[in-house]
Amino acid sequence: MIPTPDLSHLSSDDKLHVYDPAGKIHYCDTFLLLDGLEKDAEQLKNQKPLICLEIGSGSGCVSAFLGSILGPANALYLCTDINKRSSICTLATGKQNKTPLDPVTCDLSRPLLTRLRHSVDIILFNPPYVPTEHDEASRAQDVAGIAGSWAGGADGMEVTDRFLDDVGDLLSDHGKFYLVALAQNNIPEIRQKMQNDFDLSSEIVVRRRVGREDLHIVRFSRNPGQV
Repeated sequence: MIPTPDLSHLSSDDKLHVYDPAGKIHYCDTFLLLDGLEKDAEQLKNQKPLICLEIGSGSGCVSAFLGSILGPANALYLCTDINKRSSICTLATGKQNKTPLDPVTCDLSRPLLTRLRHSVDIILFNPPYVPTEHDEASRAQDVAGIAGSWAGGADGMEVTDRFLDDVGDLLSDHGKFYLVALAQNNIPEIRQKMQNDFDLSSEIVVRRRVGREDLHIVRFSRNPGQV
């Protein structure tokens, strides 16, 4: 079993402003994503990724875990978040866990799209997927605080839909994209969209019900030669 990244450096004040997976029940969305990555650990290592991109890195826990899977490597770990405090925590988590994480404070991947076109080998996204009113989700994104990590708007898909349109431009010819989704997000529709728009095959890597949440980790893959 691969150890969960050490987050003991996060202060109580950090946890007021940044999504803290350790503050949730075990097997919350973050831990489920870690389980999915661990399940795929061998194929991820064999892939020998050079560029990894996490959207909405929060504490930096997930990218630090990916770094522990890949071990000493020349991979670049880019981590974006709209929350400035998240970028600070992500950098600190990388140092705490001896993984060189490079945080970028921005909206999704927009400033990076041109330079990363068809270059990203692994994309990780635990989006704000909780269904809310549109105004609540829009306000959360504008404020760029902790609510932006969970308020997802109509069907919990308003932020996710914006990023899905960029995935095809980002993935390398052997890239993989891991997405956290709720059953209410209409996962079959997401999978069909990615197949139709970008010819990405998909698979449910892990699924777990936690309270009222039916959580899934979906892996989208591009086969070599598709770009």
